[in-house]
Amino acid sequence: MSNRPFVADLELYGPEAPRPNRISLRKARRYCRRLAKRHYENFTVASRLLPRALRQHFYSIYAYCRWADDLADQSGDPQQALALLDWWEGLLRQCYRGQADHPVFIALAETIEAFSIPADPFVDLLAAFRQDQQVARYETVDQLLNYCRYSANPVGRLVLHLGGCCDEPRWLLADSVCTGLQLANFCQDVALDLARGRVYLPQTHCRRYGYDEAAFARHECNEAFRHLLEAEVAEAEGWLHRGLPLVSMVPKELRLPVALFVHGGLAILAAIRNVDYDVWSKRPVLSKWEKFRLAVRCWWGLRQGTLIPPPEEPS
Repeated sequence: MSNRPFVADLELYGPEAPRPNRISLRKARRYCRRLAKRHYENFTVASRLLPRALRQHFYSIYAYCRWADDLADQSGDPQQALALLDWWEGLLRQCYRGQADHPVFIALAETIEAFSIPADPFVDLLAAFRQDQQVARYETVDQLLNYCRYSANPVGRLVLHLGGCCDEPRWLLADSVCTGLQLANFCQDVALDLARGRVYLPQTHCRRYGYDEAAFARHECNEAFRHLLEAEVAEAEGWLHRGLPLVSMVPKELRLPVALFVHGGLAILAAIRNVDYDVWSKRPVLSKWEKFRLAVRCWWGLRQGTLIPPPEEPS
């Protein structure tokens, strides 16, 4: 099952599949673990750095997000994707009524109950996936940030629920981190997003720097594009830096994973700079060695108290 592509998973557990006999919690957990590990490169938080008691809950939340993402992007038909997302939200609502029969929701129900997680962050994520079927360009920065409010910020709030540290000051910092990570991903994935017909760089900025749709279609890395992406990288970096105090405000066992979220995003932005913003030729990524060095640096910085600033005192 761990190597089965999503299409096969959809045949087994999708809306057209016959409802299976009741799946045990053990099998549901195993399915979510395998799904997460199948996409391991894109799920760095589910690692041995997490507290053992929380790993399965992260896997279960990841499986929910992974399925939603695949339902939105795999069909290639916006109307079909919207119908599949409606079906997925229906399963979520059933899960909250204690009626889960899909393996993801059987596992997720355990997490929801254990941490008293409201439905809002799960529903908000679906709003972003629906928006992807209907909106291909964002005119202003504010419109893009509003998209991040649904596509990225709910993930940070779910992490806070798992850490038992949900309050408004930490929500705001988590939102800043997640928005920064989403903006960094937009910079990193310009080519991949365009292949799906989407541009997540604000149109007002594209016009300001003189980079038009024809240049996007040519994958042209000229001075206009470099200046455009330089500005977007700086914007993402600012959000990540503003969210950095969150590291010192989460439980001790979550500080290293959260620090790696932030510094991993900053490292991706540095990698984009290092290729002189030419994300058309090759997608900037961190090598396994670079990830290892980053983990060691974050671990050592946390031990020495040099990695993160203290939270600001309220005025």
